[in-house]
Amino acid sequence: MNILVLGAGVIGTTSAWYLRQAGHEVTVIERGSAAALETSFANGGQISVSHAEPWANPHAIPQALAWLGREDAPLLFRPRPRDLALLRWSLAFLGNCLPGRARDNIRAIVRLALYSRAQLQCLRQRLSETTDFNREYDGLQKGILHLYTEREAFKRAIATTRLMQNYGLEREPIDAQTCVNIEPALAPIRHLLAGGDYTPTDESGDARRFTQTLAARAAAAGVIFHYNTPVARLELHGHKLQGVLLQDGRNIKADACVLALGSYSAPFLRAYGIDLPVYPAKGYSATLELEDGTPAPSVSLTDDTHKLVFSRLGNRLRVAGTAEFNGFNLDLNPTRCQAILRRVGTLFPNLRYSGDPNFWCGLRPATPSNVPLIGQSKLPGLWLNTGHGTLGWTMACGSAAALTDLMAGQRPTVMDFPFL
Repeated sequence: MNILVLGAGVIGTTSAWYLRQAGHEVTVIERGSAAALETSFANGGQISVSHAEPWANPHAIPQALAWLGREDAPLLFRPRPRDLALLRWSLAFLGNCLPGRARDNIRAIVRLALYSRAQLQCLRQRLSETTDFNREYDGLQKGILHLYTEREAFKRAIATTRLMQNYGLEREPIDAQTCVNIEPALAPIRHLLAGGDYTPTDESGDARRFTQTLAARAAAAGVIFHYNTPVARLELHGHKLQGVLLQDGRNIKADACVLALGSYSAPFLRAYGIDLPVYPAKGYSATLELEDGTPAPSVSLTDDTHKLVFSRLGNRLRVAGTAEFNGFNLDLNPTRCQAILRRVGTLFPNLRYSGDPNFWCGLRPATPSNVPLIGQSKLPGLWLNTGHGTLGWTMACGSAAALTDLMAGQRPTVMDFPFL
């Protein structure tokens, strides 16, 4: 088939790669000047199957209420009277907080994320036959350590860990001293730790460098990338997709189209009567240039209480997380930026970095359940690969491989996932 992929973030780029490897003619349309310049640009840098608990869970509502009125809250809602999309999304979010729904969502996320991590490992092995692909994106296979500084939060996490273990995830509760043994940079705050859990098979790295390197490999394999090329609309014949009209007036024909526009997928499709439950969740990050010899972590960390992750990227430390529901606003909030640095100072009091932190924010495409939308849309010829929330890179390779199977009329090998 002749397939168009709209969007060259990590989801669109991996989709293009897998579709090309299956023998299709693939063209990627991207409004930016390169791949991975938006949500994939400076995210948390984790391949984190262990982070599969959705935001919507039985503890989310009392936690969100406790954070009301705090500008630096890990989860911040800015409701506006005319933002009906956020209202509908929030009501669906509340429904997904029910225990049974949360368990089903965890199962679906873990299944897809495990499959995706395995696909990434196969991809890395293949692309490392000529060069060290892992090194090109600062990849580390040292696992992910979840930290808890509140005893009640640690107790709740143990129950979640047991549930994920039932679905096949290797994630083990550990005591505070074991946390320090795994990541010695935590030694100065040993007294603050209630415990943790460790997933040795999770990974970390620079998602932007991964995506841009894969885009270059895909281009060498025959994928055509059109950068600086915004799409005006879909071209339909009756109710079937025929291609796209670009803003410069050009038409590009296709047999099928994959929509991987992240948070912009929902507003793009409203004109065609398709209402996706995807809303932008703004996340923040700070990238710190580390001084030589500073005691910085090398194992990727997740601070569940503050909804932050820490990933070592060569001589840089990426600290990312939190969620702000404020439409498509991309303004950096200084209060939230400083809250990240305060937490860095609390967890790593001896860490030293040079220059000013590089702050960034991006819009994660979140569904109320945190389960992404993958499969055939209501419009013949249009396929969806969007709504991955905080787990875009974690789920990217598996989503792309599964979508490639679906488009070929085959059943994906991943189990227990609600494809469209």
